[in-house]
Amino acid sequence: MASADLSTLTAAEAAAQIASGAVSSEELTQACLDRIAAVEGTVKAFAHLDKENALAQARQSDEWRRAGKPIGPLHGVPVGIKDIIDTADYPTECGSRVLSGRRPRADATIVARLRAAGAVIIGKTVTTEFAYFHPNATRNPHDPERTPGGSSSGSAAAVAAGMVPLAIGTQTNGSIIRPGSFCGAFAMKPSHGLVSRAGVLMLSRTLDHPGPFARSIEDLALGLDVIAGYDPEDPDSRPLAARNFFRIATEEFPIEPRFAFVRTLVWDKADTGTREAFEELAGELGDACFAFDLPEQYKDAWDSHGIIMATEMAHNLGSLADRGGDAISKATQEIVAEGRKTSATRYLAATAAASSLRQGLNELFEQQCNAIITPAAPGVAPKGMPTGSPIFCTLWSYLGLPAITLPLMKGEGGMPLGVQLVGASGDDARLLRTARKLVQRFSENK
Repeated sequence: MASADLSTLTAAEAAAQIASGAVSSEELTQACLDRIAAVEGTVKAFAHLDKENALAQARQSDEWRRAGKPIGPLHGVPVGIKDIIDTADYPTECGSRVLSGRRPRADATIVARLRAAGAVIIGKTVTTEFAYFHPNATRNPHDPERTPGGSSSGSAAAVAAGMVPLAIGTQTNGSIIRPGSFCGAFAMKPSHGLVSRAGVLMLSRTLDHPGPFARSIEDLALGLDVIAGYDPEDPDSRPLAARNFFRIATEEFPIEPRFAFVRTLVWDKADTGTREAFEELAGELGDACFAFDLPEQYKDAWDSHGIIMATEMAHNLGSLADRGGDAISKATQEIVAEGRKTSATRYLAATAAASSLRQGLNELFEQQCNAIITPAAPGVAPKGMPTGSPIFCTLWSYLGLPAITLPLMKGEGGMPLGVQLVGASGDDARLLRTARKLVQRFSENK
């Protein structure tokens, strides 16, 4: 295959071709590096890239396979890693001048699991400063005058621009789903605690979720099979009976899935085009979709999320903000200051409320629908560098529920408009299968 063709392979396709010997990891990695060289000057998705290191990993992968040794599910496949996730062979600077030159001694658990599965860690993708709102260099690959979203800016843009078939990001508010929507990538925020955060910059223990960006649902499932699982180094990690996300996601659905169309209590924040597009989508799904209005008790969830995020960021980033001085952005300084003002009673009330709100959705998932369907963002990526509003992601991050954004629609200027699906806590595999069915339905109707 030509280099340009190789760079368009999905992760699942690439892994299969490498396993069969039809393509080498070195060929695929070189194709990705060629694509990066062609578009990185505009997109600026990478914070750290070492071509020789990437190719050396790829050659080692090829030697391993040719020797007949057992290979993993991502053997030889290039993966980008958000620059708040520790890597032993690349700097991890968290998008901050204060941490410039920081070199971790060990890989984060996510990276170690990717390497064990045979992945080639091609480089570190750009993050906003400390994975918060202050933007860095990355541009939207569909329109460089628009934001890619944040904070996983580089991971979303790298996948959408064809630089890598798979990348890892993190979300505390809307940092996977929003940039996935803005850039037109498939992206997933798994259930809280499903993927280890050991070796990842901690903003909020309560809210942080790592997850993958990819070119297909199958790729998301394949990536999740690799990175999910219990890790004693993460206090919120939990055991998994089996890593069966890819198998379940690719099974035929026994019945037609049902969707609850949830406008949420912030529907007025969506722009007119987004509201119209989702009303039309719900209508096209017919009997498979019904409207569901969140009870009034959910109205404080957005404020509760903000209280938790500010308080825990103040705790985790406060010392960096104090010593960083003018090298720390105003946005980060302000949230640290806000968090330091929060009373213990407000913080504890905000954390306690999540459990009952999550429980309140159980009946909906258990008896009425397979997934919630809702916007991923208020609209398409806005022009300029502010990262856009995460308001349509906030509730699901607060509740720790799994969410996926699907690049199924277009909005103003032909820009991507993501469809967000949300599932029950811990039901990530069924959510992937439901998402795949929706993608198939869209493909059939085109």
